[in-house]
Amino acid sequence: MAVDAERSEVPHTLNEPAPKTLGVLDQSAFWGNLGVSLLGFSGALAVLAPAGVPQLSMAAAITATVVGTVLGSIMVGIAAIPGARTGAPSMMLLRGLFGTRLSYVPTALNILQLVGWGMFELLVIAQGAEALFGGGPHWLYVLIGGVVTTALTLRPLGALRILRRYVSIAVLIAMAYFFAQLLRHPLPAMHEGSWEGFWPGADAALAVAVSWLPVASDYSRHARSAKGAFAAATVGYSITQIACYLLGLLGLALVAWNGDQAFDPLLAVPLGVVFFAVLVLREVDQSFADTYSTAVSIQNLRPSTDRRVLSLIVGAVSTIGALTIDIEQFSNFLLLIGSVFVPMFGVLAVDYFGNSRRREWDVSAEAPSRRGMLFAWFLGFAAFQFINPGELGFWSTFWTDLRASLGFAVPTWMSAALTSFVVAAVVAGVIGLLSRRR
Repeated sequence: MAVDAERSEVPHTLNEPAPKTLGVLDQSAFWGNLGVSLLGFSGALAVLAPAGVPQLSMAAAITATVVGTVLGSIMVGIAAIPGARTGAPSMMLLRGLFGTRLSYVPTALNILQLVGWGMFELLVIAQGAEALFGGGPHWLYVLIGGVVTTALTLRPLGALRILRRYVSIAVLIAMAYFFAQLLRHPLPAMHEGSWEGFWPGADAALAVAVSWLPVASDYSRHARSAKGAFAAATVGYSITQIACYLLGLLGLALVAWNGDQAFDPLLAVPLGVVFFAVLVLREVDQSFADTYSTAVSIQNLRPSTDRRVLSLIVGAVSTIGALTIDIEQFSNFLLLIGSVFVPMFGVLAVDYFGNSRRREWDVSAEAPSRRGMLFAWFLGFAAFQFINPGELGFWSTFWTDLRASLGFAVPTWMSAALTSFVVAAVVAGVIGLLSRRR
């Protein structure tokens, strides 16, 4: 029995084959839980009131939430297919796209962003616990969150099964209860506001979904089928993120929600403390995914290193960082790193499903460098920054000055994520076509 249990778990190194043990329900529960986040409730404000445009009407915000989430979830679902087919995790798949050595560049960026978001999630867990218990020792909440997170990463497939059997049901009950309580208030006016900022609002919802692109195959590599991996990621994540953001929009409209009191509407309802505790506990799966995928990403650099040792190290670094680093100032840098993966997915999708149909996807240590795909990725990234450079000091100033020098004003309908995806995909397709002709 012990041997069977080991065989049903993730192997310790990337030199061993990945077990195909996750069914559609296991994966759907995992992605569904990732779609619900304490950050998502306050993140609804980014959809309702995008920076630089008039506040959206409630109808526009709901539509933007649905459109952005579904588009982002489809991207994540497609990104999960190569992992299910090859058995390779996300960063190792990039060997076939860029070559082994060039794949180390996005791998390093992914490691950096995942460690940062892992710290951020531990702080969110601590903030949720403080709201739940009316204060308390912040450091202790961070430490407990870090210990639980690291423990889950040691047996990740077992953790996913626990999510399916217990946590998912509790989360669904909690979400349904909060909806029922908030809907007791009169519904807000649906058409007071603007549609002008529809695409910036949709981009905000899409950005959260596509943040999981760089880790999708870390889990789908254990899927029993590629179709099941695609369906679980697309449907499971879409439903829960939409529900989470709709709950946030209701809180904003009905209870005068603001960023400093993000959890008050949930705690104020009868039995709110009980059901909010479920959501705080569930937040651990976000930090679990960040920590585990960091360890697997490092294995692309060192495939023979034991992932359990790496998980322990990453968990300790994330916990210490959450206790010592001002992550709020680091968040804009994390968003910048995250933006590099949307165009990279455009390149991967075109190259894997189009260009490589006549060749094997090479994830070996000898995979040759492919600078053309790196060039397509760079152009897509530049397109993203040209439209939406974020708020990172000199970096943002450079791109806004460049726009001004070219006399270009970004129209409100233009999506940075979708535009960068299309640019990268088209360039990758052209390069692939030229390569085949040669």
